[in-house]
Amino acid sequence: MTYDHQRMDRPGREKLGRVLMESGALSSDWASTFAAVDRAAFLPDLMWPYDMAARVSVTVDRREDPGAWLAAADSDVPIVTQWDDGAHPGPGPGTLSTSSSSMPSVVYALLQDLEVDDGMRVLDVGTGTGETAGALTHRLGPRNVTTIEVDESVSARARERLRRLNLDPEVIVGNGFEGHRGRAPYDRVLATVALRQLPMAWVRQTRPGGLILAPWGTVYGNVDAVVRLTVEDDSATGAFTRPVEFMKLRAQRGSPLPHTDYLSAGPLQDADETTSSLTEEEFVTGRFTDLPFVLGLRLPRCRHAVADKREGARPVWFYSLADMSWACVLFHDGDRARVWQWGPRRLWDEAVRAYEWWRDRGSPGLHRFGLTVSSSGQRVWLDNPSAESWPLGITPA
Repeated sequence: MTYDHQRMDRPGREKLGRVLMESGALSSDWASTFAAVDRAAFLPDLMWPYDMAARVSVTVDRREDPGAWLAAADSDVPIVTQWDDGAHPGPGPGTLSTSSSSMPSVVYALLQDLEVDDGMRVLDVGTGTGETAGALTHRLGPRNVTTIEVDESVSARARERLRRLNLDPEVIVGNGFEGHRGRAPYDRVLATVALRQLPMAWVRQTRPGGLILAPWGTVYGNVDAVVRLTVEDDSATGAFTRPVEFMKLRAQRGSPLPHTDYLSAGPLQDADETTSSLTEEEFVTGRFTDLPFVLGLRLPRCRHAVADKREGARPVWFYSLADMSWACVLFHDGDRARVWQWGPRRLWDEAVRAYEWWRDRGSPGLHRFGLTVSSSGQRVWLDNPSAESWPLGITPA
């Protein structure tokens, strides 16, 4: 037995709409779009919704359990729709999630922040399932929406779903990092993939006074933040608004860390060993907190990894992307943290200085930081562009 999501009673979807409205994620001007553009219409039969409690992706197949499939579609959870660039077909989860349907609360919060008006032209980067492009098309009309996706098969499926719903934006297969000049200049650019470097192509394809809204983060970790940039001639600047987690733009994913290569270059027995008074509670924070994001702004060309805690001990590793320097701090309940560092960079010392810088300024949240993008590169600032600022990729003074 299969269910037609367009015909059956949908109390779950009605509840989702109420929750989004009450939380403020869904504004009144987007309510009719939410009602008309059904997430379920963009989802494949086999999908992997994220179990927020267990923190794992689970397999749901509409052909085997249509009720569970529809319940997931009508929930405020992210849903993976492709693994490993399509190389892993399922049925279980793959290794790397490479396309998804984002949480409805995130999608509609982004659309609200975009501040579109009738007649505006929008470039949607990262078509994915096509739902965001569909929502923009419902609001602005097909002539004003261009959506671009690097994966040809993902784009083809999205195009088919959009046309089936009589939503027909311009659907482009291409590298979203390069934008799309066909309908430029745009009034708005919206990315639903995360970036480490915001491309000047988007700035140049957006009219002066236009907005660019994108998830952005550093190589330090997976914590990103939405940045809302206003374009000014050949630059764009704006503040970070909220923490998010999005899949990275394919060209900016980064390669897996070769942990054993670092330890082969600098064995543990050759590392300098010290202790630190900084505690796990001060330095290691949970998901969607601001400190890891801020540390990434202050620690250039450095990635870190936080291991699981076992028997009261938790190691945190730091790896230089400029050379083979590494550091490890072992936090242990009731004891001073032990620290090992190897290589020309003293990464834990850099991390401590970054932490102290943040603490000395009153532990500012990410909303106090901003980004300026120009032909000379990316520059991060605290409170306003003309105050304390530093170029990314260079150790701040």
